[in-house]
Amino acid sequence: MEAYQGLADVYDEFMDETPYELWRDRIIDRIEKYGISKPNRFTGDMDNAGEEEILESEKNLVLDLGCGTGTLTELLYEKGYDMIGVDNSYEMLTKAFLKKEENGSDILYLSQDMRDLDLYSTIGTVVSVCDSVNYITDEEELLGVFKSVENYLFPGGIFIFDFNTLHKYRDVIADATIAEDRDECSFIWDNFFDEETGINEYDLTIFVKQDNDLYKKITETHYQKGYTLASVVALLEKAGLEVLETMDSDTEDEASEESERVMVVAKKVG
Repeated sequence: MEAYQGLADVYDEFMDETPYELWRDRIIDRIEKYGISKPNRFTGDMDNAGEEEILESEKNLVLDLGCGTGTLTELLYEKGYDMIGVDNSYEMLTKAFLKKEENGSDILYLSQDMRDLDLYSTIGTVVSVCDSVNYITDEEELLGVFKSVENYLFPGGIFIFDFNTLHKYRDVIADATIAEDRDECSFIWDNFFDEETGINEYDLTIFVKQDNDLYKKITETHYQKGYTLASVVALLEKAGLEVLETMDSDTEDEASEESERVMVVAKKVG
């Protein structure tokens, strides 16, 4: 089964301890410190908008790249940001649409692969959390993603994202088995790290309780590549983005090669 086909149904339950609100606050702090976007949603008629209004609306657009079920997208929308969510998993976007309907939010969701990003305008801010970029397992393709982000960013716009490091996959979770048992669903997560490619394969087995008290078994395989901080910075610079900040997501110290998850802020120059 392809990644996130079966996991989408229980993703939010397994991610209930993920610090989305902390990530939201960090993102807003960096937008205010480095960026150009404002929490000011455009509510007018774009067809009849003047050039100044159009430029202002583009500067205030925030793109959530690899938005998944839309948890962070909704949290930023609640703070007033004009949001677009992009993901290549139909099943995850279906969950995001349900949240949109339930919350009455006006978020544009697009089913796209981040390697083939196709937007209708420039945007002021791009965000990507929860190691979405690690699913790009080829450095040239990751460079292509960074170039695409740079292309769509409004001059002075910023790109805020996180990634899991090579150190985490190789030295922390390599060949480890992680399991969690809950009342309604459980999972077993087997990791297999390839030293030569730097790619971590994880085989996920999920058991979901059904109405008849029997359990449905779901299996998926995911592939993520571990990157060093130095390689990510080099790719960003090659794409024409200026790195403003790198932070260890766990300690909030300056990122290092010993960091397991790193948050990066990069800016479009010009």
